[in-house]
Amino acid sequence: MIAAIYARKSTEQSGVADEQKSVARQVEHATAYAAAKGWTVRDASVFVDDGISGAEFANRPGFLRLMNSLKPRPAFNVLVMSEESRLGREAIETAYALKQLVQAGVRVFFYLEDRERTLDSPTDKIMLSLTTFADEIERERGRQRTYDAMIRKARAGHVTGGRVFGYDNLEILGPDGRRSHVERRINEAEAEVVRTIFALSASGHGYAGIAKLLNAEGAPSPRSQQDRSKSWASSSVNEVLHRALYRGVIQWNRTRKRDRWGQHKQAARPADEWLQVPAPHLRIVTDDEWHASHSRLSGIREHLMKVSGGRLGARARDIESRYLLPGFARCATCGGGLGTFSWRSGKGRAFFYGCLASHKRGRTVCTNSLRVPMASVDDAVLTAIGGEVLKPAVVLAVVDGVLDGLRSPKDTGAAERLVAELGSIDAEIHRLTAAVAAGGPLNSLLEALRVRQERRDHLEATLASMQVVKAPRLDRSAIESQVRARLKHWRALLTSNVQECRRMLREILVGPLKFTPEGRSYRFEGEVGLGQLLAGVAGLGALATKMASPPGFEPGF
Repeated sequence: MIAAIYARKSTEQSGVADEQKSVARQVEHATAYAAAKGWTVRDASVFVDDGISGAEFANRPGFLRLMNSLKPRPAFNVLVMSEESRLGREAIETAYALKQLVQAGVRVFFYLEDRERTLDSPTDKIMLSLTTFADEIERERGRQRTYDAMIRKARAGHVTGGRVFGYDNLEILGPDGRRSHVERRINEAEAEVVRTIFALSASGHGYAGIAKLLNAEGAPSPRSQQDRSKSWASSSVNEVLHRALYRGVIQWNRTRKRDRWGQHKQAARPADEWLQVPAPHLRIVTDDEWHASHSRLSGIREHLMKVSGGRLGARARDIESRYLLPGFARCATCGGGLGTFSWRSGKGRAFFYGCLASHKRGRTVCTNSLRVPMASVDDAVLTAIGGEVLKPAVVLAVVDGVLDGLRSPKDTGAAERLVAELGSIDAEIHRLTAAVAAGGPLNSLLEALRVRQERRDHLEATLASMQVVKAPRLDRSAIESQVRARLKHWRALLTSNVQECRRMLREILVGPLKFTPEGRSYRFEGEVGLGQLLAGVAGLGALATKMASPPGFEPGF
């Protein structure tokens, strides 16, 4: 039989058995267990999640690959884990995952107990409920142990998280030479930047203005996020101006990282749950500097609340934007987003697209200061998609290319040989079974049957892993008629309202549109996938995922 392995460990390790502390150790033990049972383990059937909570299910790559491999049929017969809690520590989700595995025909074994998990009877199900309940209780205890350890550190003034701009983290060793805890020390070069930010804010500069000044001077900046350039932004200036640590107060427990289900979901805690510890040795700005800046910020906020009718901060996300391209367009110079700008023109307003990084962080971060009228950019994008990409000839060429590739895959010859051998093995098993029924030499016949059955299992698993897809026989003229009708509908969306256009872009764009400045205009390029567009065409639904990004056939523009 073919066996798969699933291994997982959490970031929290206290009170956890040695077999669970390392995914490598779990895989090693599970492989040895499978070998002892006479099962074969392939590298493609080893699924691992390292440093992820058992309460997380949607954000576990290894777990998702495992569950996705069950359809259309699993390439393995058995799943081996150290114990049930590796699959999850949330009772409802874990039970549902086990049900999916069992329904797919996969037997589940735990090597620590040398036990199979079955769901054949009410007793099996109640035992599963009790086990997952105990696992969830242990997760909650682990959470409480971590919380208690962190609150002790916070009260002692020790570091409970990562590095903060303006400070260095120093490891403090205990009497045994091991790390006891981590403390912060002021980094004077960075602290001077913090003082400059407060001074600029008090003197009337806004977040974006401060960021531009700092970037122009090449001032030290915090670590970049999400592969962005290392520079100051409005958001990082705002973070500095509102971090109480700079006035000598350690604040902890302001947010909750996980919801009551144990899943990662950041949320603010009530102010009465915050822990505030005086830390005068960490003070960078004086109370006067702090209050001078915040008095001005409070005055601005009150004014904006008054003129906005109390709707300050009510803004639409990119996905709900009133404009076509926010969220879909990127500056090719710096990788930042292309945003919308407007200013008065006659009796109305003129709207433009431009690089947000250049506008908010300055030309030292991005030299692309080009602004192009919104109407001309929108028209060019829609014309390119509707006139070049969504032409019937282009889309039908993609369909034909995908179908041709599916009709003659590179491994067709190998698959046919395996199918032929599988037929021969079935014939041999039939003859051996007949010989056993006729009273032949039992031991030798049973051994021969075992060998043939193992070979048969191996052949079936190999064929399943090759995922050879047979293209259905389709009426080419009917396909063309439906494709033309579908394209007519999708192209009609391009002349519809902005929200319909944005919905269409979300469906067909593979990645962002990249805009490169050339003189006084932009050159843009992008890539589309046709899976969603063709999913409703009769006979092509099963091939839609193949058409989402068929190698060699991606329509570019």
